[in-house]
Amino acid sequence: MTTAPWRDPALPAATRVDDLLTRMTLEEKTAQLYGVWVGAATDGDGVAPLQREMTADYEWDELITLGLGQLTRSFGTAPVDPALGARALARAQRRITAAGRFGIPAIAHEECLAGFTAWQATAYPVPLAWGAAFDPPLVEELGRRIGRDLRSVGVHQGLAPVLDVVRDPRWGRVEETIGEDPYLVGTVGSAYVRGLESAGVIATLKHFAGYASSAGARNQAPVRAGVRELADVTLPPFEMALREGGARSVMAAYNETDGVPASADPRLLTELLRGDWDFDGTVVADYFGIGFLQTLHRVADTEAEAARLALEAGIDVELPTLKCYGRPLVAAVRAGTVPESLVDRAARRVLLQKCELGMLDEDWTPEPAQEGPVDLDSAANRALARRLAEESVVLLDNPDGVLPLAPGTRMAVVGPRAADALAMLGCYSFPSHVLTHHPEVDLGIAIPTVLDSLRTELPDAKVTFAEGCDVSDPDTSGFEEAVARAAEADVCVAVLGDRAGLFGRGTSGEGCDVTDLELPGVQADLLDALLTTGVPVVLVLLTGRPYALGRWQGRLGAVVQAFFPGEEGGPAVAGVLSGRVNPSGRLPVSVPRVPGGQPWTYLQPPLGLAGEVSNLDPTPLYAFGAGRSYTTFAWDLVSPDTAEIGTDGSYDVTVAVRNTGDRAGTEVVQLYLHDPVASVTRPDVRLIGYQRVELAPGASRRVTFHFHADLSAFTDREGARVVEPGALELRVAASSAEARAVTRLQLTGPVRRLGPDRVLRCETELD
Repeated sequence: MTTAPWRDPALPAATRVDDLLTRMTLEEKTAQLYGVWVGAATDGDGVAPLQREMTADYEWDELITLGLGQLTRSFGTAPVDPALGARALARAQRRITAAGRFGIPAIAHEECLAGFTAWQATAYPVPLAWGAAFDPPLVEELGRRIGRDLRSVGVHQGLAPVLDVVRDPRWGRVEETIGEDPYLVGTVGSAYVRGLESAGVIATLKHFAGYASSAGARNQAPVRAGVRELADVTLPPFEMALREGGARSVMAAYNETDGVPASADPRLLTELLRGDWDFDGTVVADYFGIGFLQTLHRVADTEAEAARLALEAGIDVELPTLKCYGRPLVAAVRAGTVPESLVDRAARRVLLQKCELGMLDEDWTPEPAQEGPVDLDSAANRALARRLAEESVVLLDNPDGVLPLAPGTRMAVVGPRAADALAMLGCYSFPSHVLTHHPEVDLGIAIPTVLDSLRTELPDAKVTFAEGCDVSDPDTSGFEEAVARAAEADVCVAVLGDRAGLFGRGTSGEGCDVTDLELPGVQADLLDALLTTGVPVVLVLLTGRPYALGRWQGRLGAVVQAFFPGEEGGPAVAGVLSGRVNPSGRLPVSVPRVPGGQPWTYLQPPLGLAGEVSNLDPTPLYAFGAGRSYTTFAWDLVSPDTAEIGTDGSYDVTVAVRNTGDRAGTEVVQLYLHDPVASVTRPDVRLIGYQRVELAPGASRRVTFHFHADLSAFTDREGARVVEPGALELRVAASSAEARAVTRLQLTGPVRRLGPDRVLRCETELD
């Protein structure tokens, strides 16, 4: 029997796919351009916006005779035993390959924002906690482990990471982001991509682009960002994750920018992404995003017109349904209103990716990698979750040394987040995302609470507990008991924060935007009541965004911030409180002083800072990059404090860091750029490098930042990315507001225009 060229693994993938396309009908080609959400509910509340309204009707057995592009969330829609789910997915793939003429399987995709969103899978810290850890190698290992778990059950594509840069912390999806700085987001996000891709899973960058810059911090609201904000803040993390991470997919965002929806923007999805950045992977729609061109954006009057706009812009795959790329698209091509060449272009990209995955090979099999039980929450996974959680906890204040807690202390643990396992999890964890619809099903994983963890961590302590209030309910009837427990104790640990949810069902998460940055519900009043006892109060925050804390400045015994630290977050927080863990987390977002002092991030030009032109002071209470330790460090600049280089030159900044305390600790050395004069306004400071430095007591190490002039580049008035001659300051700092040493550089030579080969990263060395 002669093997068709498209089946021959010895031939180049492009040759194989070109041969296959010539054999396929229009219907078979379009079938590769959509996904199907098997088992998705079409009534009641869903796990995606407007899921009920936007889910298309289809008959499965008839549908798969044409083939199928993707299978949507076989594990992430309802609780299913992982081993049974893997076998069910394999059966579905066998049915798809048996039904179609070419036997091409579907790509199975799942959410994996903070772990595989599946029942019994490890719930890791949310991405905002990754940012707080300032540890890309650890996040790369996280991506690798998540990728291996996905592949072990037959999943090929992960819908992560989120590379949106926080612009307004009132936005509900802040917990899904890595932070408010594009360099931090880009370096940490790229590490996650490398890990996921190394496991053979397609990483999907989202949301491309501008989604987090929504007006009024409302989910899916219009974006009114300028050209330079998009070029210098929004886009760099995506470019870095493509160039340095190797991501093979990009998800188009829901938002419009200056009147043009991202899903219908060829300048974004084709000219920039594929032309300027040479991306050759697939672009997928955010869920129902193509249909939204008709129903929400109103730039299309029919589903076929929405399909045309999206295909022309460069979206290859409609997720999670076939509402526009199914029958409406076929009919439009037959009618001549959509060129078949657009279908061919998208189908070729999809099939090339399937070819790379081995899915066009005759010996491809959908069978799970292993027989028997599937462990998606292994001891190794939990150990990694614990380490990342411990590195991400931020000690913001400890003025009188209340922490670490004494082993035998009398402790009142108070607050609505202290004894709730879900307090550890973000909205894209399986328990928060899906199990709220299945209250009869257990969590599937062990999640120690802060209360349980403190009792384990400090077995000799005398611990009492009172909830005090709910997260968001206005009822204050529990205050009296909480204050009584605090008054009887040596120290009160107040565990406050968010409840993650979807579309208004939580205080943080997708569609859970807020009007200001006051703590939810009556939690602020509970904290005030606890302070009246005179007992030192340690505030522990388990949140998905920063909240304004200036109301209690100077009144608290200590402040500890954890951003939804995952299933091992309870022991991690307890370890910081006991002193077993020396905190090393640093803020990936600024903490405001007052609830109305936002929207604000530290990336401000001079007029965005405090000054005489306004009575409002936006200065944060705790700056981006801030965080304390139980030990002390001394810094000494080793390299010269002045230098001259060309606009194409480089310079090494070296600082010696010494642990001057009596216990081991980790310092996070940060490098910021200050550009005194430029042709357009620039942020007063911005992060361009960082390095974690672990030191034993008395030990010292040198950190060298290899600065290249390209890192000073910005978008000029003509829209070109340039390096300008002139003065620069390189500030070695403990946070964006705490410079420890300054090197003054003079850049000489002509203005340089940069291309896609520019230096994106400030490499560091430790010796």
